[in-house]
Amino acid sequence: MKRIAAAIVSASLTVGCAAPPPRDIQHPAHGLGVALGYLVASPVLILAGLMEGIASAPYFVDADLQEMDRVMTMSDAQVSIGRTYEYAYETSFDTVPSSGDTGQVFRHMRPATRHFQDVLNGYGVDSPENYILTAVRTADRDGYTLYGIVYRPSSSIRVKDDSGRIRVLTPNDDEFYRPYARDASGQPLDMIIDWAGVPRTSIRTQKGQAILMTLAANSVLINRRSDDYWAVEKRWTAGGFKRVVAERKAVLDRRMS
Repeated sequence: MKRIAAAIVSASLTVGCAAPPPRDIQHPAHGLGVALGYLVASPVLILAGLMEGIASAPYFVDADLQEMDRVMTMSDAQVSIGRTYEYAYETSFDTVPSSGDTGQVFRHMRPATRHFQDVLNGYGVDSPENYILTAVRTADRDGYTLYGIVYRPSSSIRVKDDSGRIRVLTPNDDEFYRPYARDASGQPLDMIIDWAGVPRTSIRTQKGQAILMTLAANSVLINRRSDDYWAVEKRWTAGGFKRVVAERKAVLDRRMS
């Protein structure tokens, strides 16, 4: 985290003398999923996004992947978008088109987690199989998904489902890929590393998914922890997802402006 912060200061000094955008052009961190034209020329925003975790993923949907990789590599960040393509998709970054699409898009959290664990393994993370990408999909029809990065010490869990029935889940079950605060006996189970309520349009492409995994890997490597998640999930599933997204966006707009 200190290394990224230092790189942000350096990048700020580098771009500090650049002319500001015209008044009729919005700031590059204006909105989630909006075309962020100036982002490709702003290393400080790319590095700030690393510090903010997966919640910043929508800010980069229109960023230039080659520029992102260059900034991350030159700043000595622990992760880079190029390595994500190499580790997750076994694809040389030199061959990746500007769209970021090499024909490998995940639609479920099982393959998403497999790709993510391959990325963590590439970075030398101990027991990468214990890290899971999760999704709470109660607001999917409204265009938003609550994603989480979970550390789970077991590959087989006993939990209670929504009806109170005890179930044994393994990585072969779709229900395995959502967070569980406690197991069936009431003991603490998942540790939440990072979370974000994300517009589905931001993560439907391979480019968006690669950005998400890059930010997620960085959250693991810098030992992030998000103890506020459980309260957020309760609000999300109760129908308050729009408020959750708006509040997080307001915080990010201040920090990345």
